[in-house]
Amino acid sequence: MAKVAIVGSGFIGRAWAITYARAGYEVTLWDKLDGAPEAAISYIGDVLGDLEANDLLNGQAPAEVLARVSSQKRLAEALDGALHVQENAPEQIELKQSLWSEMDEIADPQTILASSTSALLPSKFTEHLKGRDRCLVAHPINPPYLIRAVEVVPSPWTSDDAMEKTRQLMIKAEQQPIMMTGEIDGFIMNRLQGALLEEAFRLVDGGHASAEDVDIGIREGLAARWAFMGPFETIDLNAPAGVRDYAQRYQGMFANMFTQMLTRVNWDGPVMDAVESNRRERLPADKLEERQKWRDRRLMALASHKRQQEAKLGE
Repeated sequence: MAKVAIVGSGFIGRAWAITYARAGYEVTLWDKLDGAPEAAISYIGDVLGDLEANDLLNGQAPAEVLARVSSQKRLAEALDGALHVQENAPEQIELKQSLWSEMDEIADPQTILASSTSALLPSKFTEHLKGRDRCLVAHPINPPYLIRAVEVVPSPWTSDDAMEKTRQLMIKAEQQPIMMTGEIDGFIMNRLQGALLEEAFRLVDGGHASAEDVDIGIREGLAARWAFMGPFETIDLNAPAGVRDYAQRYQGMFANMFTQMLTRVNWDGPVMDAVESNRRERLPADKLEERQKWRDRRLMALASHKRQQEAKLGE
């Protein structure tokens, strides 16, 4: 059984463990915090039952998947024999540089080293490594066992072989790899999300809508399509003759709006009082964890629905 090592077993690490174990990999967790891997394994055991109830374990029993997950006290033992390492440490550049130096020294030269970072470019913490050609970013939308897009981001020195091995691993793990050709701040998904959030804050700051109004516009409007198609397919289907027809019809409208979008609103400024007040009115702070669990159950239902539809298309 092929092995994947998870370095850092918090929110993202434990989610990756589920993803890889469900796909049939032996998964070994390591964390510098005592007790963290054991807590992650306990969490995983609780989640697997819900995944089974939504037919998201590929016909496997929760105990069967959980049996593939273990932990090690020493990093060297966790990395020993792994074909892939998924690092999930905090977004601190000095910490990453130190940890990656250790991983590069310990791991077999053929082992792929991947980071889940969402904010740091891979070149910033791999340039000094002897084995930097096998290092890259594999950034998920959490939790990856429910949301399949993963950005595979190379540094300038990442080899084509490392990228291809990662692509194949992600596909086997039932992920949808986004194979980037180079690094850029925010990668793809956070740049798109950032553009939307910038405009959302601008609309509230300008008094044009409340935070809930903006959420309705996405939740009950744009997201209905975005759940199963991207922006280019959306506009390709929104004009009689396709994407070029759409651009010719509406580019002027968007160009006019763009000039109004060049002023940035400070998210921590006065607008936050309005956004936070609106959110806490709708969801008290002590209900956040309960709502997070509700979100994950809804994501499970959506993931199950999409799998069923894909299966029908494949018949």
